Amino acid sequence: MVAVDDDDSGHSIAIWPDGGYWMRGVRKGRIRLGVCLFACVLLAACERSPRMYERSLYVFGTLVSVSAWTSDEAAFDRAVDQIDRRFQSMHRDWHAWRGNGELVRLNQALAAGESMRVSDFLLPLLIQGKALYDASDGLFNPAIGRLIALWGFHDDEPSGGLPPDPGAIAKLVDAAPGMDDVSIEGHRIRATNPWIALDLGAYAKGHALNVAIRILHELGIDNAIVNAGGDLCVSGGHGGRPWHIGVRHPQGEGVIASLDARDGECVLTSGNYERYREYAGVRYAHIIDPRSGYPVAHIASATVIARNGALADAAATALSVAGAPLWQRIAGRMGVDEVMLVDGDGRVYLTPAMKRRIDLTPTGGARGK
Repeated sequence: MVAVDDDDSGHSIAIWPDGGYWMRGVRKGRIRLGVCLFACVLLAACERSPRMYERSLYVFGTLVSVSAWTSDEAAFDRAVDQIDRRFQSMHRDWHAWRGNGELVRLNQALAAGESMRVSDFLLPLLIQGKALYDASDGLFNPAIGRLIALWGFHDDEPSGGLPPDPGAIAKLVDAAPGMDDVSIEGHRIRATNPWIALDLGAYAKGHALNVAIRILHELGIDNAIVNAGGDLCVSGGHGGRPWHIGVRHPQGEGVIASLDARDGECVLTSGNYERYREYAGVRYAHIIDPRSGYPVAHIASATVIARNGALADAAATALSVAGAPLWQRIAGRMGVDEVMLVDGDGRVYLTPAMKRRIDLTPTGGARGK
């Protein structure tokens, strides 16, 4: 999980600017009208000076914080209102198992052996999902919705108790649902494998963050950070400084590293601390290895920086599945070169590009690529 630097209160927030704007008094002896006009000019200048604005939304089952360094509060409010409407539509139509949104209807059609025509709203995400699946050698696989449901991760609060029956897991693994079984012909979607159930949760949030930044840009807000439960995208900076963020330590409190996020970048993390079920002292993470059908245990977290939020999100999942033996090859195939992995023993692995820009806390030793 990625967190923005703490302020003195200990809350995880976007960094606020130093100091404020002060108005000095005018000298005595000036005529009253001149003093009033001068004061009005100064007041107008102060009102136009940029400052930090922040609003929070609740969507995708998490708190989304939108912060901007701007002098146009009205434009900021309009942008956040538009982001909220777009995010709520995404949550409704891209949800894999709740309600009667478009993805739910698509999964019902595929399960019945039928095709379905999808909207311009969903189609680009499905196209991107196929490309990311191919690039990851199938380690990122949005087609394993049945496995995710079997493990209980289609519930807001995953249940405890015994893990799923090994025979049921093996049956779904042997069925081998994958995005290469999904056919996209124009807007019509069909599947050749009846075991496919699409779940876009592993990359839809990253895509949504890019959309939010684009909406802010369209309304003239060029310096902003959108943080969805710790995953974030940024534009510009604030007060002449870049957005400085911290990467949450996956095995304890606080951060394991910090970095300056550059204009247009997204920082996404997948970790076994985010969603999990526990039984008999064993934690089963929500990240499922499609090759075995079991949750990933060897990687505690994977952090990826990229300008494409969906790519960063999907790569973080794929690299968690790949683990130490394969992550470098998969990172290369997916075209991400700023990566940090933390394994189950707390060892940190960095690509050279990430090593050049990240500051590790004293607690973590790092291994280069």
